Amino acid sequence: MATKILVTGGAGFIGSHLVDRLVQEGHQVSVIDNLSTGKRKQVNKQAQFYKMDIQSRTIEKVFKKERPIVLVHLAAQMNVRLSTEDPAFDASVNIFGTLNLLDHAVRHGVRKVIFASSGGAVYGEHDGIPATESHHTDPLSPYGISKLAGEKYLAYYSFVSGLRYVALRLGNVYGPRQDSEGEAGVIAVFTKQMLDGAQPIINGTGMQTRDFVYVDDVVESIMVTLAPDIQGVYNVGTGQETSVNDCYKILKDLTGSECKEIHGGAKKGEQHRSVLDVAKIREELEWDPQVAFPEGLARTVDFFKSQKG
Repeated sequence: MATKILVTGGAGFIGSHLVDRLVQEGHQVSVIDNLSTGKRKQVNKQAQFYKMDIQSRTIEKVFKKERPIVLVHLAAQMNVRLSTEDPAFDASVNIFGTLNLLDHAVRHGVRKVIFASSGGAVYGEHDGIPATESHHTDPLSPYGISKLAGEKYLAYYSFVSGLRYVALRLGNVYGPRQDSEGEAGVIAVFTKQMLDGAQPIINGTGMQTRDFVYVDDVVESIMVTLAPDIQGVYNVGTGQETSVNDCYKILKDLTGSECKEIHGGAKKGEQHRSVLDVAKIREELEWDPQVAFPEGLARTVDFFKSQKG
């Protein structure tokens, strides 16, 4: 059934893929994005676009005009290092921006919010591998703290107003359109540098592991949680951990790069191991990642090659 859906961050990496899929499925889509990292050209032409910051009170006019039934909240400050350098700025975007959206959502008839949380940040160092949704939450960075706060505020608004919500604790998402200039996507950064003949620097030992999940699989996880009766917290990953060193080696082969393996300092607030148990979303919603890591990397490298061409 077609639904009015508002996507924050819809000009960004994950958001633009999601908007394309929502439009394809016949939904009426509107987008809020301040274009600080997103790109206007990535927004599907059939979506209504608003250049706007989620912290601004002027977003009320979007809610009044569009009357969304579902809010998919992807907009965020995603740079872990920046969050450790400026926790207040991180909080202003990820906490106060989220509160601004939730306040307007409740007042303007939104029935459900789907929130992009972080399985790579809210748990902190994992006691058990892979981490289930019941794992303790001890974030190591202000970014992780702000994402966990978003989940807690969702639960609060659900309790006091009946707003339904889903929090998706995403693994390390990668794929076409990912920002190669920022620090959020190591795969995009390494790929761009290797194709440009530059020398990538691996943070720390490179033995730190991540659960890399392809963007199309993340979009599908959002699609399966659109149903009104679905609520709760779900991990979205592959259940497989890959070291940054192994990722580096595969990308080096795919790009044909002759760069050396050079290591730099470790990043503050970065955990050593991160991999997610996805049994809950698999069993309850029949979602399973479809794109294997080598295939996803090959698609990503092909995209960056096409951009250079």
